[in-house]
Amino acid sequence: MTTTTSPTATTITVPPHNLEAERSVLGAVLLTPVWLNRITLDVGLTGEDFYRPWHGQVFTAMCALEQAGEPIDHLTVAEVMRGRGQLGDDLEPTAVEQLLSWVPTAAHGIQYAQIVRDHAQLRRLLAATYEIQAMVAERGDSVAELIDAAEQQIFKLRGDALKTNRRRLEDAVDEEIDRLQQAASDGREIPGVETGLPQLDRLLGGLQDGRLYVVAARPSMGKSLFSLQVARHVARSRAGSVLFASLEMSDAETAQRHLAAESGVDPDRIHLGQVAGADWPALLQAAAGTVGMPLHLIDDGDLSLSKLRAQARQLAVRDDGLGLVVVDYLQLMRVERPTGSRVEDVSEFSRGLKRLARELRCPVLAVSQLSRAVEQRPDKRPLLSDLRESGQIEADADCVLMLYREDYYDPDSDRQGEMDIIVRKNRQGAIGEITCDRDEHLRFVVRDRHHRSVEMSQTDALTVGAGDRGQGR
Repeated sequence: MTTTTSPTATTITVPPHNLEAERSVLGAVLLTPVWLNRITLDVGLTGEDFYRPWHGQVFTAMCALEQAGEPIDHLTVAEVMRGRGQLGDDLEPTAVEQLLSWVPTAAHGIQYAQIVRDHAQLRRLLAATYEIQAMVAERGDSVAELIDAAEQQIFKLRGDALKTNRRRLEDAVDEEIDRLQQAASDGREIPGVETGLPQLDRLLGGLQDGRLYVVAARPSMGKSLFSLQVARHVARSRAGSVLFASLEMSDAETAQRHLAAESGVDPDRIHLGQVAGADWPALLQAAAGTVGMPLHLIDDGDLSLSKLRAQARQLAVRDDGLGLVVVDYLQLMRVERPTGSRVEDVSEFSRGLKRLARELRCPVLAVSQLSRAVEQRPDKRPLLSDLRESGQIEADADCVLMLYREDYYDPDSDRQGEMDIIVRKNRQGAIGEITCDRDEHLRFVVRDRHHRSVEMSQTDALTVGAGDRGQGR
């Protein structure tokens, strides 16, 4: 009888770990706090992944500050840990500050986090093998049962690594039934968030949670004003807090547009400060209407995807969810890791916004430029193909709305003051066109496909005020 001798297993006396990487992760977050969201979301790093316990405590304190919307630096982190009784001989306040000196470069925070995460998975794998060895040594179960138990240990590790969001169909159906019952009890005809444009709401069913809506147009079509109007309506209707991130308009310009829309005062006169005495009652009433309105502005010309995610998450935690996130507009967002291809960079933005919509379970409305191909055709009306040159936006979007104004290209057009909203892609299957007409009182009439008209009130109107054509919006 031949006896097979297996090679001697290497005995691991010190579990896998990398203290330099752990300190570098923490230092990178202290230097650049916006890394924390990407580290927790993209890498899935938690305090339990750190080998040295107080490193994990520092990271957990950072996460607590981020969830509370508080700034993250060595002083605030030390204060959180002091309140938890975690500062002592092993960790003085200065030790948190010293973490800053360990960072080779804050730009590699994701890579450092992945190293820490990988070592944590190796330690868990090592622990699982010890448990399997112990089960084999005891031989309390049959061989088949031992193999099954060993497989469960490994599958558990794989499941932890994948961090899947798998759920049963039964649970998803129950949640949808609850949503439908709530909508029925509220007496709402529109299941999603209403935009303030009745015909558009009927066509889309409102803006649905977890979906990405792209508003696309050439310059001067009114896309910034459209997105602002939708944001204002959602905030005013108390459908939830709204985060409006504009790289196109400053806070001051956004405020001017709001005042013009609500008061009926010419936006050019507001911009130039040429307000007449008779305008003040309407302006003050418009200003009073913003009290308590949950519309939050981000005026950041250097806005990146990670910054937007951090702001949206903080607001969602504070206000128990969001009603809408608006980004104006995609092509102006800052690239954190340039690929060398603008198409790929914009595609990364659209994919990130789609993930954000699903994560926060709210609609995200992103404004995008259409290509110059529109102007090269005799018929200047936009086509869906005009968006395809902007990367994968069309593929990522659940719905694409294109805006068109004939009077911009033809000053003699008989369609002065009209704007078409063209829905050419919608996962719900509904496509169509809606026309908005402006009257002398800055009210709009929305015509459906049968040319039936529904007059909208001034506060619910899409307000593309006088002088917009030259504003490049």
